[in-house]
Amino acid sequence: MKYTSKDQQAVNAIRALSMDEITNANSGHTGVTLSAAPLLYTIYRNMNVDVDDPQWFNRDRFVLSGGHGSAMMYALLHLIGYDISIDDLKQFRTLGSKTPGHPEITTPGVDAATGPLGQGFGMAVGMAMAAKHLASIYNRPGFDIVHNHIFVEVGDGDLMEGISHETASLAGHLHLNNLIVLYDSNRNTMDSALSAECNDNAAERFKAYGWNYLSVEDGNDLNAMDSAIQVAKDEHSRPTIIEVKTVLGYASPFADSHKAHGVVLTEEQVQETKQQLGYEYGPFDVPDEVYSTFKQIKDDGQTAHAVWNDLLQEYREKYPNLYTSLVNNLTNKEKINIDDFQEEFSDQEATRDAIHQILQTTIQKTDINLWGGSADLGSSDKTYFDSDEGFQPGQYGKHNIAFGIREFAEGAELNGITLYGGSRVFGNTFLIFSEYMRSAIRQASLMQIPTVYLFGHDSISLGPDGPTHQPIEQLEGYRAMPNLIVFRPADALETLYAWEYTLNEHHAPVMLVLGRQKLPTLKKYQTVIKDSVANGGYILSEAANGKPSGILMGSGSEVSLLLDAQKRLAEKGINVRVISMPSFELFLKQSDSYRENVLPSELRNRMAVEMATTYDWAQFTGLDGTILGINHFGESGNGDDLIAKSGFTVDNIVKQYIDRFAK
Repeated sequence: MKYTSKDQQAVNAIRALSMDEITNANSGHTGVTLSAAPLLYTIYRNMNVDVDDPQWFNRDRFVLSGGHGSAMMYALLHLIGYDISIDDLKQFRTLGSKTPGHPEITTPGVDAATGPLGQGFGMAVGMAMAAKHLASIYNRPGFDIVHNHIFVEVGDGDLMEGISHETASLAGHLHLNNLIVLYDSNRNTMDSALSAECNDNAAERFKAYGWNYLSVEDGNDLNAMDSAIQVAKDEHSRPTIIEVKTVLGYASPFADSHKAHGVVLTEEQVQETKQQLGYEYGPFDVPDEVYSTFKQIKDDGQTAHAVWNDLLQEYREKYPNLYTSLVNNLTNKEKINIDDFQEEFSDQEATRDAIHQILQTTIQKTDINLWGGSADLGSSDKTYFDSDEGFQPGQYGKHNIAFGIREFAEGAELNGITLYGGSRVFGNTFLIFSEYMRSAIRQASLMQIPTVYLFGHDSISLGPDGPTHQPIEQLEGYRAMPNLIVFRPADALETLYAWEYTLNEHHAPVMLVLGRQKLPTLKKYQTVIKDSVANGGYILSEAANGKPSGILMGSGSEVSLLLDAQKRLAEKGINVRVISMPSFELFLKQSDSYRENVLPSELRNRMAVEMATTYDWAQFTGLDGTILGINHFGESGNGDDLIAKSGFTVDNIVKQYIDRFAK
């Protein structure tokens, strides 16, 4: 397409509204809105989106990885016609507005919540992976039902973050030619010129990753940017990055200075900048001809949507089963019912072995489009699908994802896959190494999207690997994360029913923390486990005479110790109730009456046992209770010996309980 002065005026309208938002709020990041507005405009001129149906499945996606540029994003979305008004722009960065400081998916037209630099890039890679996966499954000759591009804006800061190296490496390996990155190369960061921090050769770097590298020398040359995007769209085997040389704070008094990054211009400086741009309108004043220019983007997108709807109806008639599968997976109608599984577990089974068995049954017995992978530890944690060749170039419809030893990228890419829709995805590593992806887990929790995590090696029980591999404080940290649901199952059966909850949950990320040591399968308690795991905490075994004088509670492998300790205490005339607490979050969501029934306020003799830090258990044990945990790092040695040395034995549990409550 040929760009004219009308398009340049449209770009300047984005810049002007962005400055108005920031100055009105007295908060924001002006620099990037002036440098990257031309990139944003050109991207949207090449996208198919429907402002009246922002969640249209086959739309192109855009991720603003440099989320501090949100003001220009909101300005553009308003100008195209999304449900963002001038009044919404005037509420930029205020409580309860549609225009928060960094993009959130509650804002119409925003495809990913960004802010922590680099993660938007990773999520865009995940979206591109999802598009490839679903296209491989559902597309048929003449029916490209899944056919779109993933666009992402990145800046110098994004590309310095370690996650950008991880995620760019995987994207190049996977030949994600549906991914187009526009790099706002303004050579400045918040604190200094880029040259004081980094002298990477972006061209050689991305070529080495297997990318198609293109460059545009003038960040205001819309035609040159558009030509580069057309080349990127025609690329058959590589993702593309387009480095666009821009000027941070373009046309402002702070142009080409790092000081432009977070500056809030005065009203006089805003007017001066508008004059430099040739856009001499007052605050939040947009001429009709600008709206007319943007209307073309709206009209083109809605036309594309109508054409796709017609194609989808033909597809429905020719491939009814595929159509039903796609729609059901897009709308979360596919459910998992564990009663259909009829799983049989051995008397002694590790929870990692249980999840492996459950994963196989899930893809055999349900129509949920489930896929996932590991940061190179799936063979240890058993989080893989048997007889699956793996998600690779030319076989994107497979289910095993080899994320490589790139945990942070894995976390962001999982979120991108989840955001794209149409499938459920899980990621794996050892629990201790989840620290590398913690920020991505936090983003999933913030967005309240159902990304799934299957983390192994849950405690000091792995012994010989030593303290570097033994999680201590991780459980407590994740339980403290809002919106995240954490399960630490006591056995194979709790794992099974926690999995049922996980795949039927669509509004929160869920983490299953699993172990490698064999545990007794609590078959005697299967009915209560089935009925109660989704409650988070429950009475697993009542006191022998039905009138407990105290409570033992715990999670994971320690629950079977508590059952043995209950018997030992009963022999001494001390009757206690055993509570399994696989998920704090779900237990705390239960009614007051339910929680009172499980943990009666008059029962003050309470002991919690868990091979992790103890501080989060105090909310359940109370001031009179006691907690057996581990508030120091572990050691290298035989796992059973380390467990015993740390006090996690039936004998010590009984002794600790008697010493505290029965003397």
